[in-house]
Amino acid sequence: MYSTIFKRLIDFVAALVGLIFISPLFLVLITLLSISNNGKPFFYQLRAGKNGRLFTIIKLKTMNDKKDANGELLPALERVTKIGNICRKYSLDEIPQLLNILKGDMSLIGPRPLLPEYLELYNEEQSRRHEVMPGITGWAQINGRNAITWEQKFEYDVYYVNNQSFLLDVKILWLTFYKVIKRSDINSSETVDMPMFTGTKSKNE
Repeated sequence: MYSTIFKRLIDFVAALVGLIFISPLFLVLITLLSISNNGKPFFYQLRAGKNGRLFTIIKLKTMNDKKDANGELLPALERVTKIGNICRKYSLDEIPQLLNILKGDMSLIGPRPLLPEYLELYNEEQSRRHEVMPGITGWAQINGRNAITWEQKFEYDVYYVNNQSFLLDVKILWLTFYKVIKRSDINSSETVDMPMFTGTKSKNE
C-alpha cells in the first residue's frame, strides 16, 4: 500500500512544497551558474528509471565546457566551477530533480538512476534495483556513496527494494540531511568521481 499509493503522494507534495520553499535559493543558483557557464545553468542527461524506462534527469550544471588544444573536454574535475563546487559539496545540484519527481520520473528515496548503457551490464540480482522508482537519495548514498564499489552499491540498492517501507524512507531522509550538513559521503558526484561500471566479473574468472 505504501509503495504503490502513499509514497507517490508524499513524493509529489514534498517536491512541490520543497520547490516553493527553496525557490529564492534556486533562482540565485540559476543566475550564478548561468554567469559561470555561459548561460547554461542546467545539466541534462538520459538515465534509466523504474523498469529500465529512460528519462532525462535535470541537475544544476556544476562544470563548464572548457576544452584542450585538441578540442577535447578537459578532465571533469578540472571543469568544476567555484559555484559548482559549492553546489556539489552541499548537494545543491540535485535541487532540479524535484522537477523529475513532480513529473513522475523519480522519488525522493530510491536507488540512484544510472546511465542507460549500464542496463545490459547488470547481472540478474543487480537489475532488481529497477523494480522501484529511482531516487534523489537512497540506502547506498547514506552507506558510503562513492567510497564503496559498484557491487556494494547495487547490494544496498537491492536491500532497499526488498525492505522498502515508510520508516526506512524516513531514516534515509534523516541520515541524508545529517550527512549533507556534515559534508560526509553525500558531497561528491557519481558522474565525476566514480569510474564507469563495466560489469561484475563472475567468481570463476
